[in-house]
Amino acid sequence: MANVAVIGAQWGDEGKGKVVDWLASRADIVVRFQGGHNAGHTLVVGDTTYKLSLLPSGVVRGKLGIIGNGVVLDPDALLGEIEKVRGQGLDVGPHNLRIADNVPLILPLHPALDRAREAARGEDKIGTTGRGIGPAYEDKVGRRAIRLCDLAEPETLSAKLDELLLHHNSLLRGLGSPEFEKQALLDGLLALAPKLLPFAEPVWERLDEARKEGKRVLFEGAQAVMLDVDHGTYPYVTSSNTVAGNAAAGAGIGPDAIGLVLGIAKAYATRVGSGPFPSELFDETGKRLGERGHEFGTVTGRPRRCGWFDAAMVRQAVKIGGVNGLVLTKLDVLDGLDELKICVGYRVDGKVLKHLPAAMKAQAKAEPIFEVMEGWSDSTRGARSYAELPAQAVKYVRRIEELVEAPVMMLSTSPDRDDTIALRDPFAG
Repeated sequence: MANVAVIGAQWGDEGKGKVVDWLASRADIVVRFQGGHNAGHTLVVGDTTYKLSLLPSGVVRGKLGIIGNGVVLDPDALLGEIEKVRGQGLDVGPHNLRIADNVPLILPLHPALDRAREAARGEDKIGTTGRGIGPAYEDKVGRRAIRLCDLAEPETLSAKLDELLLHHNSLLRGLGSPEFEKQALLDGLLALAPKLLPFAEPVWERLDEARKEGKRVLFEGAQAVMLDVDHGTYPYVTSSNTVAGNAAAGAGIGPDAIGLVLGIAKAYATRVGSGPFPSELFDETGKRLGERGHEFGTVTGRPRRCGWFDAAMVRQAVKIGGVNGLVLTKLDVLDGLDELKICVGYRVDGKVLKHLPAAMKAQAKAEPIFEVMEGWSDSTRGARSYAELPAQAVKYVRRIEELVEAPVMMLSTSPDRDDTIALRDPFAG
């Protein structure tokens, strides 16, 4: 049996939580390998809705969850989320949740800097969640991050806070924002130590043992390929590598252990925050997609921008992200539309491109080239086999496969975990 990595193939919010939850029934371990609590995965189980930001989605299935070193961890957010899901009846503790001991921590000064910089950008703001994800990753790369293992060494923690505050207070002062005092931060972290350290371990050892024992591991990505810090619509991106290749570095395993890569994509397109969106709709159809798809951010509650499926962009994500097959979600949102459009390329300064260019101005100029298809009137909601789909819906899915150059392995036809059409078992390799 192979391992499976799940990543977003658009701009996030594609329904990865449901897919991971569905796949977790076959897995032994579920690993989050990048991102922070700016990611939001919604899982609907019967009458209960779980909204997770840091916890691996497998905890809902009672599986072992691992938060890898590629994540930036907000201790208060994690502990708050654990208490919330416990209140919903889930059993979460050190027995079924392990955290890499070298994971970098998000401290209160990180969101403060995040928000101050966004405010200073004015109309040029990136559209971050203001939760300190970017500044925390900057500290990691700048070799001044406070890591979970540091909480076990008060002297190390104190010395590292001196360096951290030298950097951050200088920036906050320059932005006209309040500075932070060392003692308050130190006291807060030492108080968190006994709550967090029981979860900590060198998770790479556990994953190595799982490999030797032939256990199935599911790697859960956050955000999506087009928000990747290298390959996305820079600078309107997240601060980590979201591609499947980062599952190895972000979990502490070899690249050969990643296994089959599933890219999740909606049957249309959405985006939260600023940045280019060539296939975006500003008309009644766009409004309808947002209303029918309940397009509001899991973490922020912000309304999502909606548009037609962008096959050129998803093809790009397939190539860059190493995607072996797609999971197409929210097909039912398109029910009842007389006409559908698929973006198959872009026109930039008179040139036709089949990929989204890297330069900012070129991205902003990109005009979508649409292919028009007939819609369908029958409902696809709740369908659990291809035979239950209208003929035009099947044609739409087949055309997407041709354009993105990857097979659709699974289809999701409602938020319910069981309303899924599985065309291939991802764990079969």
